[in-house]
Amino acid sequence: MGMSTKSKLIVLTAILASLLEIIDTAIVNVAVPHMMGNLGATIDEISWVITGYIIANAIVLPIAGWLSEQLGRKLYYTTCIGIFTAASLACGLAPNLPLLIFFRIIQGLAGGALLPTSQALIYEAFPAEQAGMASAIYGMSVLVGPTIAPTLGGYLTDEFGWRSIFNINVPIGILVAFLSYFLVDDLKVPETSKQVASERASGIEKPQSLRRPIDTWGLILLVVGIGSLQFVLERGNAEDWFDSKAIILFSILAITGIAGLIIRELKTKHPILELRHFKNGVFSNGTFLMMAMGAALYGLLFIIPIFVNTVQGLTAEQTGFLFLPGALTAALMMPFIGYRLKRGDPRKLIFIGFILLAVAFYYVSKFDSDTSTAGMFTPLLLRGIAMAFLFVPINNLVLTQFKGPAVGQVAGMLNLFRQLGGSFGIAIASTILQRSQDKNFSLLSERITQFDRPATYSIQALTNGLSSKMSQLLGLDSHGLDPIKIIYFKVKEQAFILSYQEVLVILMMGCILALIPLSLMKKPEIPKGAPVDVSAH
Repeated sequence: MGMSTKSKLIVLTAILASLLEIIDTAIVNVAVPHMMGNLGATIDEISWVITGYIIANAIVLPIAGWLSEQLGRKLYYTTCIGIFTAASLACGLAPNLPLLIFFRIIQGLAGGALLPTSQALIYEAFPAEQAGMASAIYGMSVLVGPTIAPTLGGYLTDEFGWRSIFNINVPIGILVAFLSYFLVDDLKVPETSKQVASERASGIEKPQSLRRPIDTWGLILLVVGIGSLQFVLERGNAEDWFDSKAIILFSILAITGIAGLIIRELKTKHPILELRHFKNGVFSNGTFLMMAMGAALYGLLFIIPIFVNTVQGLTAEQTGFLFLPGALTAALMMPFIGYRLKRGDPRKLIFIGFILLAVAFYYVSKFDSDTSTAGMFTPLLLRGIAMAFLFVPINNLVLTQFKGPAVGQVAGMLNLFRQLGGSFGIAIASTILQRSQDKNFSLLSERITQFDRPATYSIQALTNGLSSKMSQLLGLDSHGLDPIKIIYFKVKEQAFILSYQEVLVILMMGCILALIPLSLMKKPEIPKGAPVDVSAH
């Protein structure tokens, strides 16, 4: 059965809304140096422009489905698009850093509604037998968005200034809000046969409502727990982890808040976060798989730009083009993967995805100062293909277990786990990179003595007139540099490369460990017709 014109327009609306949110998560990173200079801020101060957005986003993601039920999906979705657009304009006009951070937090709170609601809209727009294609369409925006963000951000910042990365959201946001207002419908309450019979017998026809009593304590515990956890993951490395009193405090708040949230939500009749979904083995294992995929996706997007900028001097725009072929290939493959889901076991596709990703990480770990951008093409292309094998089957596997309001709830938790996985991946990668770099530099430095023949030869060669050539190879100005300084920079570079390779090996091992929850996942038994709805408790 084909899709109606309205369904196609709803899918377009959802894709544009998803891209608005996803691109805005990463596009700011490129403009940080320009923002620091223009606003007179330090790197620690300006980092809150990114951290504030991510924390606010993480708080709203898991409860987006609940908020849709409380306010009505049409009103909630359209309002959040409008607030996101207005906050983008305000960020572009912000005269100082405090206001910029404030409006970024507002932007993050509104943006938290866009991904899960968009995913639910896309899923509902397709017939049940084409659920895999729905996951593929949504996956295109999720994977392509973070890839094009650095390239787009670099171009806009260089050509029009850093404020343009926010202002570009305004015309797109207005269009998406307009489409949402006229196209998106509210969810309907599933009616049981007993309920219908009762109403018919009484002769009363009353409109159904999805509203439930507000779980105030659940909301407070979620904000404290998830917000504190995201703060720890985002700021941990910068604050030197548990040497910081702030990190210790927020770690305690995270543990207390999340533990309290779990106890509260399992006991209350009207939870703000439906944790009973974890009784479904497909959902519980699927969220861990999504978390592993998020760590792999954002961990690599974090480490590769640092590597090519440090070792090869590439700009953010050039770095974006490195990822573009893989992202486009993944986008083109996703409809094919979605089609294959109708015929095969999705667990097999996920297995292939993690194996391909581990192989890609192995080859990416071999990058060094001699690796050309052409040499990076195949491993990064393989990484894009692997993501197509992961994202579509995992989403499809989980979402096909639910229907009605539960789809929005589950989509919100899947997006939260993907974001938390990304935060864990970045936190682990940045910490290992920094600490391992110091260790490797010490180990390499110990070997550079007057008794080490390669080191002695290098110093003599540099002294005898090769320093200028060596400096050019290193990208350094040879004026005022003696051979010892040149060797110092070379050792620093090698220490960084060794640390980079260690990070990639750990990410590769993470892909292999992800096969554990996959092996625990039984083949899902999808009921005939519509999927089951386990949202009513």
